[in-house]
Amino acid sequence: METSLHKALKEHYAGKKAETEVRLGRYIIDAVSRGQLIEVQWSGLAAIRDKIRELCDSHKVRVVKPIVARKKVVRRDKKGGEIVSARYSPKRGDVFSVFEELVHFTNVFPHANLTLEIPLIEIEEIRYPGHGKRRRRRENDFVVEDQTLTEIVSSHRFRKASDLVKLLPRDLPRQFHTALLAEKLARPRWIAQKMVYTLRKTGALGVVGKEGNSILYQKTARRAA
Repeated sequence: METSLHKALKEHYAGKKAETEVRLGRYIIDAVSRGQLIEVQWSGLAAIRDKIRELCDSHKVRVVKPIVARKKVVRRDKKGGEIVSARYSPKRGDVFSVFEELVHFTNVFPHANLTLEIPLIEIEEIRYPGHGKRRRRRENDFVVEDQTLTEIVSSHRFRKASDLVKLLPRDLPRQFHTALLAEKLARPRWIAQKMVYTLRKTGALGVVGKEGNSILYQKTARRAA
């Protein structure tokens, strides 16, 4: 069942008058607006990798991959029941979270017919006790009743590898390793590693040597061109 969140994002990026749930060959497309195919992907990008690669061969495609910047968790005592608590989750995402997905999408992006839209959003998630389709019950099991969009905080659009390069810190040296990148970003090194992997696969970075045991990277001439 489509969540209120998915519907709201689809209407925001495609418009209320867009065709929705359109069959195109063996695929169902979320929306078609002004000749552009629009896919709102709440789960991982890897799940639609083959679909998007095939569609891009003959269509303009926009993939909307929301990242939750802030989430309010509302708990009910039962499905449709009384609210028993409401609190904000401590987990927050930002634009750099997109690299957790892009490492599985580098054989699709970049493409001349593909636009990645990354909105940072605030949502409300309604839960009630239950274990869904899982056979084994666990303590504090819950089922998500619905998710609603509270706010689109900002939106980032990527069409080329050079758009991703703009996320590199401005004070980053010409040659750098992932530990230094993580320090400049003020984020864990694993985020920097995923970022570098993605930029290498898209041709925006190249390996230029080593510093001790660390591999050094640099923007490629291809990207500069």
